[in-house]
Amino acid sequence: MKKPLAIASLALASVLTLAACTPGGETPTDPSADSEWPAEIVLGLVPSQDIDKLVLDADVLGDLLSAELGIPVSTVVTDSYNALVVAMQAEQAHIGMFGPIALVKAVDVAGAEAVLQSVRFGSSTYVTQWFTNDPDRFCETPVVTDDDGFTFCNGTDTATGGPVGESALAKITQDEAIAFVDEGSASGYYYPATQLQNAGLDPFALSGAFFAGGHPNAILAVQRGDATVGTSFNDARGNVVDEVPTIGTDVTVFAWSTNIPNDGVAVGGKLPADLKKAITDAFLAIAATDSGVELLRSIYNIDGLVPADLAALDNARQVEANFGN
Repeated sequence: MKKPLAIASLALASVLTLAACTPGGETPTDPSADSEWPAEIVLGLVPSQDIDKLVLDADVLGDLLSAELGIPVSTVVTDSYNALVVAMQAEQAHIGMFGPIALVKAVDVAGAEAVLQSVRFGSSTYVTQWFTNDPDRFCETPVVTDDDGFTFCNGTDTATGGPVGESALAKITQDEAIAFVDEGSASGYYYPATQLQNAGLDPFALSGAFFAGGHPNAILAVQRGDATVGTSFNDARGNVVDEVPTIGTDVTVFAWSTNIPNDGVAVGGKLPADLKKAITDAFLAIAATDSGVELLRSIYNIDGLVPADLAALDNARQVEANFGN
């Protein structure tokens, strides 16, 4: 599989109108500001769940941000991380919620500023999980089932960090049907493809691999039998259990990647400094409420937000830079 070109569809983003600036440089929330805030800003997201539900949840998040900022916040769901990077570069989106590799791209390519990172289960890191519908082939230890009915093998049930079970990746062939997530996804593509490269495969010549277009989609592709193995963040099976109650046994997790810095929030580099701070503070205020956390969990399984760890993001930058070399 050749690495896709970073040419992203802006079908949704193209309908956006660049916001005009308020006259006099004043805003409802900061009348003393000496910099101009746009009359409206746009928040961009990328699908990680059912698209219709994400659109609704994104609109609620936009309303909450608008209430905090005092200016309208509209939302757009682009079809890929690269599309959102392009939208921010074109100033058609002013805030983006990105995976770590895409967050680095937003900074390096679109001139954005990483301001926040997600927290899940008390940690600001996570892993790729490899899963399969053929545990007899990929499980080198007996399959175990946890209290939620989810199946694991090769030590992934008790691990607290990665890598785990990497020896099983040697069983993947160059023409294996692999459901990756998105060409800009850290856990769904960059890290697992790097693992395959380390196992001796050419990540750009995986003839049976494809992008499923979202973490739940990758899981469902393996569950349906469209792919033998797939990748996602851990444990994205929980995102589709309502749709497929047997998902925990239909697909079994058999390997993990090294630890990955969590996804995060970027703001447009050309926005006024006081607006960047106000956006950051607005997200933190939302994450400090029970209803806000519930919404963030619904959107991206986010338990909380902390200031961006730029050193950790440098590690993700190195993974991207070394990919394919």
